[in-house]
Amino acid sequence: MSARAAGPDGVLLVDKPEKLTSHDVVDVTRRLLGTRRIGHTGTLDPAATGLLVLCVGRAGRLQSFLTGWDKTYEGTIVFGVATDTYDTEGTPAGEPHPDPAPSRARLEEACRAFTGEILQVPPPFSAKKIAGRKFYELARAGEPVPETPKAVTVRSLDILDLDGAVARFRVSCTSGTYIRSLAHDIGKALGTGAHLGSLRRISIGPFRLEEARTLLVLEALAPEERFGKPSWLTLSEIPLPFPAVALAPAEAAKVRSGHGVPVRVPEGAGGSSMVRLTESGELLALGTLEPLGRGALALARPKVVLAG
Repeated sequence: MSARAAGPDGVLLVDKPEKLTSHDVVDVTRRLLGTRRIGHTGTLDPAATGLLVLCVGRAGRLQSFLTGWDKTYEGTIVFGVATDTYDTEGTPAGEPHPDPAPSRARLEEACRAFTGEILQVPPPFSAKKIAGRKFYELARAGEPVPETPKAVTVRSLDILDLDGAVARFRVSCTSGTYIRSLAHDIGKALGTGAHLGSLRRISIGPFRLEEARTLLVLEALAPEERFGKPSWLTLSEIPLPFPAVALAPAEAAKVRSGHGVPVRVPEGAGGSSMVRLTESGELLALGTLEPLGRGALALARPKVVLAG
């Protein structure tokens, strides 16, 4: 895809390297794509690597619809030492456990207790806010960090390998789950202490890490090639989970101006909270359907207009 005068619009899948913040990745990508209009759908800690979904140009209007998808990670848990940050960046909390290596049976039993809907306390060194202040600001200032449990759902938690005091795992969970807290809490349950050794995000909803490109690869590509498959998706290619309503040219013109139009409701779209309003396959807007009488007609009212 070529960048228009107004800049490119779409989603870019990036494989974040270690040590860079998610904001660092956004800054580099702004330079590579030649636009300031880039945001992301969920951060990764600097020590973590893997998939970032970047919303470019008008795709930023879809950001709120892309942040709630489940996420899948692979990583390692190191048993025997808990840290104040719950990962390798922190200071050890207490002495190392003399016998840190759990049996696989005990570890898998502990993991089962953290599968399903659980209450989770965010790490004290996190970006969660209270009264306008981030938790890590409180922790660095030596002030008490409130324990505010939050309900999250761990769909699956599998131990892929266990080598002494280091376990390799894969976890699929709802958005907002802290994997650092998961590692810390499993170590606490086993009585050995533990911290997150490494973390790599491998999927966000329908997006997969193998479709992403690294910053080094993007840098090496010619400018036009940076908008190539499989890491770049146009607005119409973003796999939004809403049924499509095809519009005629006259209807599309009204939707582009933000006006509602009467449409025939497609089969299966009647109960949907949101629909994709399209013309010849191009995504024009996300909208709602308001029934018109008892027939199959509804008023398609655009809520997020993507086409000018």
